[in-house]
Amino acid sequence: MSQRFGGRYSPGASGQAPVTVARPHPVGARVNMLFVLPFAFAIRAFFSDATGLALNLTTFGLLMLAAWLTREGVLAHAAYDERSVARRPAIPRKLFAAVLTGAGLGLAGLSGGLVPAVVFAVLGAVLHLGAFGPDPLKGKGMEGVDSFQTDRATRAVEEAESYLAEMTSAIKGTNDRGMARRVESFGTNIRQLFRVIENDPRRLNNARRYLGIYLIGARDATVKFADLYARNRDTEARAEYEALLDDLESRFALRRDALLADDRTELDIEIEVLRERLEREGLRPSA
Repeated sequence: MSQRFGGRYSPGASGQAPVTVARPHPVGARVNMLFVLPFAFAIRAFFSDATGLALNLTTFGLLMLAAWLTREGVLAHAAYDERSVARRPAIPRKLFAAVLTGAGLGLAGLSGGLVPAVVFAVLGAVLHLGAFGPDPLKGKGMEGVDSFQTDRATRAVEEAESYLAEMTSAIKGTNDRGMARRVESFGTNIRQLFRVIENDPRRLNNARRYLGIYLIGARDATVKFADLYARNRDTEARAEYEALLDDLESRFALRRDALLADDRTELDIEIEVLRERLEREGLRPSA
């Protein structure tokens, strides 16, 4: 008789880990091409006279700086879109990148005269904005939210994100794609707790240990494991490290669910208080 395979990650299994849906990285081919195209001017510079050399190398520098600002702006915009509560980026990177792109192309067009240079500059800036869009110009989801609490929550989440980044960097040193994917999945799953805190910064005090002590411990364990595993491929250490990630994931999920349960409890209390108020006023709510 055939037997259905079952395991921790099988559908319907108890303690099943949340399914992570892969999303495309915000930095795609369009952004990467911006780092390639400026090299045409760098190559052209060495086949030009002294003036052409200076103009082409300056164009190369401006376009490379614009490409870097574009990449950072796209990443900042993606982080802004991912969050329900977010401040606008402090620096409008994509806007600056559009200006630099226009300046670089305008400089490259100077050899043909002032009018072509102006045309290239305007077209470059406009096309850059059309391709990548403007930066977010205002915060979202912050109406009625205490700015002090929001700043505390933002700093705590940013610090927690830095720990995740260190874990990702350390695990890459093992050259083990499976472990790299596991750490990436770990980060994706526990970020759900980050989103709860961002949506309601008042919850930070109830989750500070998770964003601090637990993640610092996870980072330190990851660095030690990566160093050990890169040297001797210790399968026992690998299993223990994966078990640690599983345990931490479950703890973060429980804390997230507890915070959300608190939200529902408070909502139920508010509804009950409102219902009693309406009854006292003689305005009994309909069922």
